[in-house]
Amino acid sequence: MHVTPLVWGITLVVMVAVLLADLLIIGRRPHEPSLKESTIWVSIYVALALLFGLGLWFTSGATFAGEFYAGWLTEYSLSVDNLFVFVIIMSRFMVPRHLQQEVLLVGIILALVMRGAFIAAGSALISQFSWVFYIFGAFLVYTAINFVRQGEPDEEEFKENIIIRWVRRAVPFSRDFDGVRITTTDSAGKRLFTPMLIVMIAIGTTDLIFALDSIPAIFGVTKEPYLVFTANVFALMGLRQLYFLLGGLLDRLVYLNLGLAVVLAFIGVKLVLEALADNNLPFINGGEHISWAPHIPIWLSLTVILGTLILATIASLIKSSRDKRKGRELTTVGS
Repeated sequence: MHVTPLVWGITLVVMVAVLLADLLIIGRRPHEPSLKESTIWVSIYVALALLFGLGLWFTSGATFAGEFYAGWLTEYSLSVDNLFVFVIIMSRFMVPRHLQQEVLLVGIILALVMRGAFIAAGSALISQFSWVFYIFGAFLVYTAINFVRQGEPDEEEFKENIIIRWVRRAVPFSRDFDGVRITTTDSAGKRLFTPMLIVMIAIGTTDLIFALDSIPAIFGVTKEPYLVFTANVFALMGLRQLYFLLGGLLDRLVYLNLGLAVVLAFIGVKLVLEALADNNLPFINGGEHISWAPHIPIWLSLTVILGTLILATIASLIKSSRDKRKGRELTTVGS
């Protein structure tokens, strides 16, 4: 796929313009978005991603469009899983509801910066060393196993990382938030940091961990840096509004981690198979390509990813509905 510098430039300008518009909206009127407002914005961002894929279809062909859609769906699902941790962080540090928009937007910007850096590094490695796919594939399978073992993150299981613990010891903090400010002054005029600093560190380190998962996953469905970048950006757009739209629904997606585990394991195996087909490591098959390793077409990847996520969502909602009904029945019997 050949992408000219002009197309890259236009894409970057448009992406930055959308982020700036988001910043201006929040800066002008900090608030908790209503269900209607969140629905409209999420619908707009999803529609933009779908239209972008159609544009790729007409300009570059169905294969690249399919790779974009597969990458976008994978990254979007991982971003939704990221929201579970954001909910825990907001609750753990008691971030006021009207300030959560600003925190989320900072988290999204940090995620874009980190993923951009990882995309550049990943592209450079892949162009020089095809055996990197062995590492990416093994890492994704390992991550999938951890998803199954750990289940959905729980507030009681959330542990402050070493950076947060060090900052708590080394830096003087106020007890209360002062808007979105990182610093404030007490009644004696002493300069203190607010709890917002801890929240930002927690969000930033969380973004770093999820970037480590998401970049190998996206390279498993496309090796085009332009598609990797745009799929990540579209997956992060609207994440702030999605946080408020889903609300309590996040707790009902009990099988999302299992669905993501299947998707990551599938992509991991796909990467290993591709590495075997292009093998040049001397200690594997004498450095020769392995002819029996199949190439998994993008239409199959897209079908597996979309089908798995739909099944996980439907199964989650069914289980949550049954659990809620059983809870009502037990309450009725007990009374």
